[in-house]
Amino acid sequence: MTRMEKKNPETIIQNQVREALRMDGWFVIRHQQGLGCHPGLSDLTAIKDGRTIYIEIKTPRGYQSDRQKEFQHDIEIHGGTYVLCRGLEDIQPFLTRTMRLF
Repeated sequence: MTRMEKKNPETIIQNQVREALRMDGWFVIRHQQGLGCHPGLSDLTAIKDGRTIYIEIKTPRGYQSDRQKEFQHDIEIHGGTYVLCRGLEDIQPFLTRTMRLF
């Protein structure tokens, strides 16, 4: 088993999404959950050209916690963009360059 195969599937998706966004010119911040962290904070925040998106990474069968749903609601009610991302196809609409993701 390779090192990549041992990783959590969510981590693999997260790394793919981060790389695709960065290649497209987005500034991407990965959030660590822990002491003092806002409950339900998304895994990633990406910023480009004055636009900010909050990205929660889940596997195809994963689900959001109640706090993650509350965070999504708070972002969207304030006019923000929140993406529940289960794979690269979910961020495709935010990429400005024509990229081959698969």
